Amino acid sequence: MSNFDRNAAPWSRGYARTGADVDQGLRAFMLGVYNHMSIGLALTGLFALGAFKLAVAGVPTPYQIGSGLYLTDFGAAIYTSPLRWVIMFAPLAFVLFFSFKINSMAADTARNLFYAYAAVMGVSLSSILLIYTGASVSRAFFITAATFGALSLYGYTTKRSLSAMGSFMMMGLFGLIIASLVNLFVQSSAFQFGLSILTVLIFAGLTAYDTQAIKSMYLESDGYEIATKKSVNAALMLYLDFINIFMALVQLTGDRRN
Repeated sequence: MSNFDRNAAPWSRGYARTGADVDQGLRAFMLGVYNHMSIGLALTGLFALGAFKLAVAGVPTPYQIGSGLYLTDFGAAIYTSPLRWVIMFAPLAFVLFFSFKINSMAADTARNLFYAYAAVMGVSLSSILLIYTGASVSRAFFITAATFGALSLYGYTTKRSLSAMGSFMMMGLFGLIIASLVNLFVQSSAFQFGLSILTVLIFAGLTAYDTQAIKSMYLESDGYEIATKKSVNAALMLYLDFINIFMALVQLTGDRRN
């Protein structure tokens, strides 16, 4: 359980609080957000690597998908059978369910659902290891981590309101979604390259904006249930920013397998 979870209960007991108490509470709240997000990313990475290891055979099989790359029965099921569509859209179903039910579910349920979502996302993303080398995927991850950390720190520390930028980025996000759907039919590599650049820029801006918005979500009067659900919901926001930047960077900088 995160530091935020451990400290949430005393906040709801009605003690007199100073400005220092509020600052400490906000730091604990943000630490809880980053803890949940970090655990989610770790689960995504572990499940992505685990699914890839189970999917790829060490010896030739009837399921060859590349030069010297063969799939096990498990790999064929999750990457080439109709089950791949279920795996592909399962994370979206999790997000929609989470968004509609977050207010009615218990705090521990919300946290566990987020971790389950992160695990499912890992299985869904494991297919990138079939396309790109592990070294280039790792490189994209560390670039993403450094970029995300700097932008989130800026969003947390700046005194400037990022509301206008956030609104602009949300408009760009809707445009990006529409353009991505169009490219499903066009299948243009140049168009996809441009979309990847836009994805990095849009979600970089949203990282700073979301971090600032998450700070405003904190209220010292919140009890454990509400505060924990806010923390988990905030972790999901930042997790999605991170994953989208990461995927775009993999497409931009990743080295394809031979």
